[in-house]
Amino acid sequence: MDVLTPNADGLASPEDARKKLETALFEVKHVIVGQEEMLERVFIALLTGGHLLIEGVPGLAKTLTIRTTAEVLGGTFQRIQFTPDLVPSDLVGTRIFRGDTATFETEFGPVFCNFLLADEINRAPAKVQSALLEVMQERQVTIHKETHPVPVPFLVMATQNPIESEGTYPLPEAQLDRFMMKVLVDYPGFSDEMSVVQRSLGEEPHARQVLTVEELTLLQETAAAVYVDNTVVEYAVTLVTCTRHLAHYGLETYAPYVTWGASPRGSLNLVHAGRAIALMRGRNYVLPQDVFDVARDVLRHRIGLSYQALSEERTADDVLDAILGRIPVPRIDLARAEATA
Repeated sequence: MDVLTPNADGLASPEDARKKLETALFEVKHVIVGQEEMLERVFIALLTGGHLLIEGVPGLAKTLTIRTTAEVLGGTFQRIQFTPDLVPSDLVGTRIFRGDTATFETEFGPVFCNFLLADEINRAPAKVQSALLEVMQERQVTIHKETHPVPVPFLVMATQNPIESEGTYPLPEAQLDRFMMKVLVDYPGFSDEMSVVQRSLGEEPHARQVLTVEELTLLQETAAAVYVDNTVVEYAVTLVTCTRHLAHYGLETYAPYVTWGASPRGSLNLVHAGRAIALMRGRNYVLPQDVFDVARDVLRHRIGLSYQALSEERTADDVLDAILGRIPVPRIDLARAEATA
């Protein structure tokens, strides 16, 4: 396994980073067939340290994708199956009294890992959802007045089933906003499904580790150093502002469908996701097209739909399609961007 090494600036070169990420992505594809967009979004989350929510019907390899990604990257991995009878201590841990020593000891929960898979996250009640808020935002857990940091890097990748409502609890808006992206997974194409079935007839494929936690940290630092032109920032903020003031941007017909727009986390995550996808494409500068490509995934769960939208079966993606079609993608001087980067 080729080791990714930093250059004189303490960062990886864009080309070396692209090759390393391609190798890791290729290894995941040994196990996962198709779902190219979902896999790309998983790696964007890894590069930015953002949390990821994947929504799709059962059987679309959501859980397998996250588990395979953890195998490729190394690090510690924990899986929590969310159920209605789960309690907060099942996630974060608790204090246990030891009779032999007559003392209390802290028993850490499964959130103390690098990669946490929250499977069917919408099956747990509100008190369990709230237990995740601190660790997702602050990367720490408070147990009996003591604060304990979780390992670095730390990433929550959650799945949920959109078609089953019995025994489920809608995620609070505050928690939804803490997910960097919400990815919608659809059924595979005919040829991809043929490949899935054919693979099942032979030996089960396995992924090998091709990236260490230290290399992932280097890639995250490299992504954080990708140049962002002010034109890109302005485009990202304009998209988010438009979700709040649709009528002001000439989208009066969509205004009744939205109760509230995206928070400033939307603008932040658009830019950071743009940095990650730029690095995956071998560049050390962001283009407005990078922001455009991730806009739906970053913003769809940050838009509050009205009762009118629900009654007319309108989705957040319908609103975002209108916004992305209305706000033109700005042009950027590539020579200036390359020189500045």
